Amino acid sequence: MNMERLIQTDEVKLQTESFGDPANAALLLIMGSQASMVWWEREFCERLAAGGRFVIRYDNRDTGRSSSWPLGTAGYSLTDMADDAMRVLDAYGIEKAHLAGMSLGGYLSQLAALRHPERVLSLTLLASSNYADGLPPMEEKVIEFFTRSASLDLSDARAAEHFGVEKWRLIVGSQRKFDESRIRELVREEIRHAESLASMGNHMLLGGGEEDAARTEDIKQPALIVHGTEDPVLPYAHGLALQQGLSKARLLPLEGAGHEIHPDDWPAIIEAMLELTGSR
Repeated sequence: MNMERLIQTDEVKLQTESFGDPANAALLLIMGSQASMVWWEREFCERLAAGGRFVIRYDNRDTGRSSSWPLGTAGYSLTDMADDAMRVLDAYGIEKAHLAGMSLGGYLSQLAALRHPERVLSLTLLASSNYADGLPPMEEKVIEFFTRSASLDLSDARAAEHFGVEKWRLIVGSQRKFDESRIRELVREEIRHAESLASMGNHMLLGGGEEDAARTEDIKQPALIVHGTEDPVLPYAHGLALQQGLSKARLLPLEGAGHEIHPDDWPAIIEAMLELTGSR
């Protein structure tokens, strides 16, 4: 069973959707920069729920149906976004949960674990980083793509769809098939789902959490690091650094995968996530 729910606090509204039995261990999914919860694909969530987890996905601020601000006016930080995870848990009456974060969502998961260690049981960090000094930057092709797209009018649905499809085409790994029809439908779903698509650009302007992130070694929860060996956004070295920096981390390398949660990798990812979250 899945159910949508809009959470309203004094500060922010957050659109959520849950899957499975609330009596099971809670698994909160946090998506990355400029992406709504639709990129935690429904079937992926349902498979986790079928494994005995109560799965919750939600729209970060400035994505989907959560609170949004005009581009360039967002008065919040990455720390606030990390605390939103706790707001979701509070609304569902959940004291402790396993967190899983994709890309920037993994960084937010780490901040949440550092700021609220008593409430985080484990971390799954997919295509993520702690953005430590000395790690390699995103590949030039990605920088060039986003530079060219900086002036794009995302209120134009056709332009937004083209941008979304080409973005995901760019970051797929060489050993994964780019399923254009699947990606296009997800992009269209995100466009339909968004109250203010252009507001997603606020994520590129955010800071915060640097002092917390510098304490990665203080994270004591068990962690699963999932990283594609051909990730052009956060190169594989970022995943290796997380494995080395976390005291209880296991690395699941995805050979030939890019910056993605590709359906071909779902069986391995889901099995590892269920193993990590099954004993606590």
